[in-house]
Amino acid sequence: MALKGLLSGKPSRNAKLYIGIGLISLVKAVAVRNDRNRFRRELTDAAMFIGVGLALRQYSSLKAEKRREIESQVPDWAIDLATSEQAQRGVRSLAKQRLGRQSEPQAEPSLKDRAQRALSGR
Repeated sequence: MALKGLLSGKPSRNAKLYIGIGLISLVKAVAVRNDRNRFRRELTDAAMFIGVGLALRQYSSLKAEKRREIESQVPDWAIDLATSEQAQRGVRSLAKQRLGRQSEPQAEPSLKDRAQRALSGR
């Protein structure tokens, strides 16, 4: 899984998933403890999964803390102002522009649109 995909979405849910897989690998390692090579592989897998799960858990708590901190700094009048869907979209696009990102990637014109544009001489 790509790092960006791992950190986006719900990292707390992903953390639980990775810790669960790590615990299952740990149980498998105990089950095959007589086979030295397989025991080592399962133990390594368990350590990696549990480590990633704990890191995701830490990231999730940090992300939630930062979100609460940012939300606490927003004045009440701004929250009241942005109650409609149209206002929320405007605020989002303005925030994305201020952060230096494009609001949304422009969709590529269809073949029909390109043909009409070519025939109209634009």
